[in-house]
Amino acid sequence: MSTDVVLQVEDLHAHYGKSHVLQGVSFTVKAGEVVTLLGRNGAGKTTTLKSIVGVLAPSRGRVMFQGRNLAGQEPFQISAHGICLVPEHRGIFGVLTVEENLAIAVRRGSPWQLADVYRIFPRLKERRKNGGTQLSGGEQQMLAIARALVNDPKLLMLDEPVEGIAPVIVEEIVAQLKQISATGMPIVLVEQNLEVCSQLAQRHYILEQGRVAYEAANAQFASDHAAKDRYLGVNVAA
Repeated sequence: MSTDVVLQVEDLHAHYGKSHVLQGVSFTVKAGEVVTLLGRNGAGKTTTLKSIVGVLAPSRGRVMFQGRNLAGQEPFQISAHGICLVPEHRGIFGVLTVEENLAIAVRRGSPWQLADVYRIFPRLKERRKNGGTQLSGGEQQMLAIARALVNDPKLLMLDEPVEGIAPVIVEEIVAQLKQISATGMPIVLVEQNLEVCSQLAQRHYILEQGRVAYEAANAQFASDHAAKDRYLGVNVAA
């Protein structure tokens, strides 16, 4: 594995019962890079993330992270290596305040402390005494990302971070993710909003029926309207 490759997923297979969902997914993430996993609903994007973090045990393949094969390890073991997934449902504690949500997630020795995340997410600082259920959807997403950061991730994976969020807040979250990426944090992004993806990512992979069907750098992807139409159902000419 190249020394600048942080994550290398090789021939990953996964099943839900008898359903063969992932059928040989392979992709890489380099140091400091933002990579997207795109595809229609049911293509295997979320399943890929779950298989990487061990929530769903892969039936075959390797998940090489910083030179170690983590496939088959328990989720808590994989988390200890520094892979952090912010799931689609966000997973914050509604009965706790913003600050309490963050405080229980801080990993000892993490370079990300409360002051760091409050600088990136000023809304969270303003609402630090508010309960999780008192936050808007966008604010809850910010809190979920901030919680991941204080846990000292070496790789951040985000599943649909701007789904259902007001456009003005989407712009805010994109700006915040740019700040996080600028620190050198590698990010894997699953997202349907192609404008968000093109603003953040250096490379894109498209999954189709549990396999990687397409890969391109951001500039190539931006102008490849045929691929967007074929694999994502985006008719750019319309």
